[in-house]
Parts: sequence; structure tokens; C-alpha cells
Amino acid sequence: MIALCAGAALAALAALASGCGSSESSAETLTLYSAQHQQMTNALVKAFERKSGAKVRVRFGEDEGLANQIVQEGSASPADVLLSENTPPLELLAGKGLLAQVNSPTLAQVPARYDSPNGRWVGVAARETVLIYNPKLISTRQLPASILDLAKREWKGKLAIAPSEPDFVPIVSAIDKLDGRAATERWLEGFASNAARYDDNEGIVAAVEGGQVAAGVINHYYWYEQAKEVGAAAVRSKLYYFGHKDPGALVNVSGAGALKSSGNPALAQRFLAFLVSKEGQSAMTHSGDWEYPLVAGVVPPPGLRPFATLQAPDLGPADLGNGSVPLALMQQAGLL
Repeated sequence: MIALCAGAALAALAALASGCGSSESSAETLTLYSAQHQQMTNALVKAFERKSGAKVRVRFGEDEGLANQIVQEGSASPADVLLSENTPPLELLAGKGLLAQVNSPTLAQVPARYDSPNGRWVGVAARETVLIYNPKLISTRQLPASILDLAKREWKGKLAIAPSEPDFVPIVSAIDKLDGRAATERWLEGFASNAARYDDNEGIVAAVEGGQVAAGVINHYYWYEQAKEVGAAAVRSKLYYFGHKDPGALVNVSGAGALKSSGNPALAQRFLAFLVSKEGQSAMTHSGDWEYPLVAGVVPPPGLRPFATLQAPDLGPADLGNGSVPLALMQQAGLL
């Protein structure tokens, strides 16, 4: 009898201990697939966890890879939300009916031109396409009037390109939309002939900084990260903004969408709402990632050119499509 009572007491204590520690295990959990930079993603996740009490599991990858993985996983996908680096993967998933409608108040936080045209994802951050150049190798008089000029023979051996970077895909889409298919094919062929190839935008920055090449097309924040790392006075390269609504002045948008198959759709919508809240946008701008916030009243990282002065082309997510056309054109040009 004593042994039985002792056993019962131990069982009760174990149950009590389990109950005392159940707050973490019973917390809501969100699974996030993120193609965004880790420092930005981690800052957003930590801020959301503090505010909501929920837990977020993150799986990192590239835009195209994560989108294709979700397509393959279908309704069995463990993902609740996809945070993309660019809009084509979100448009791909929306076109396949895999994304849920975003709550209207969430969409209203961001200018409509930076949201999904059918409300399936919300814009989170923006970055500008720029030309990074080394002033010791190229003078301001030699800078191109348009990104299309980089296909000319005078640029042969002076350029760097990272065709496997997801950021390059929207640029090709922009040229195709604004200047037509023939011009896009000529540009890709010329760029492929003129440029040395690198794995990523960081490689382009390093090559231009080191004087291996004169210039390269990147997103603006890679230069700012370099300046922060080595000190602004030590940076050898400069940024050139095309402006004038040239396709080379394209503003790329990072967005997020909730999957229809999410096991916790309410939490997924809360996460989307947090991303475009002033608290979420401020967490992003303080993450050291140098991207532009899309919500009014949120101060961008210091030193960035004012967003309103970028003179980007009048292109929205629907114009850039789901990425299939530019990828096919890049393969045709031998860039992939």
C-alpha cells in the first residue's frame, strides 16, 4: 500500500511538473519558409515572438527553391507563411491557388502597387536596382544612360553578373515588359558576352571593390552592407542610380503570403499583419539589412537615398509575372 501511494504521489508530481512547464510546449507555432536574408528574418521573428508569445520555426532557402518545394509538398506542406526576396515566387504560388487571401486591413498598410494584384500576398520591403562601379576603372562620363547600354560592345570585360541570384530575374522581366522580347533577348546576349559571372551579389561587390571588374548590377543594400563592414571612408566603389523610369531603376519588392494549407491560419494572418505593422517594419529597418520599409511613417535605415526620389519604372507585381519567362530567356542566352 505504501509503495502504491508513493508511486501515485510521484506520478502526481510528474504531472504537476509537466503542467508547470507546458506554457512553451503549448505555445502556438508558426512554420516560416524564408528566402530573405537571415539577419532581417531573425529580427522579424524575434520581434513577433516577443509580441505574440508564439514560436516561429524558420526554414531558409532561395526564392525559386522554396516556391518549388511548396508546390511539391502541396496541401501537406508544413509551411504556414512564405517570406520571399522577390515577387515572382509568390505570384507562382498564387497562380496555383496555394496562397490564402490576405486580410484587408493588412493589405491596406502598404501602397497597393506593392501588394499582390489579387490580394494573395502583402509587400514587406523594397530595394532599388543600381549599378555599382569602381571610379578608378570607369569615369562618371562613361556611366550608361540605361541598363540596356550594358549590352554594347564597349562594356565587354568591364562587367560582373550573378545570373543565379533571384534578384536578377525581375530585372529581365522589367526589360521584357518595357522594351519587348527582341530587346530583352539582345540585352541578355550582350550582357552574357560582356560580363564575368559570379555566384551572388556579394561576389560582385567584392570584385568591383577589388578592381577585378569596373561595374556590376546589384541591389543597393549590398553596397551599404559593405560600407558598414569596412567603414564608409574605406569603400572604393560607388553607386549609380539609373532613374528616369529606366528598367535599371526597378524597385524589387519582398513579400509574404500565407498558405491555404496552413495548420494555423489565424496565426499566419497575425504574422502577415505584424510584418507590415510599424513595430514589424521598424524591427526590419534596425536589422542591419538596409532595405526600404513600405509602411508610411517608418524611418528607413540611415544614409539611403530617399525612396520618393528613385524614379522607378511604373511596373507592379502583375507586370513582373511568376518568373517563368525571364528564366527561359536566361537559359536561352546561356546564363543558366
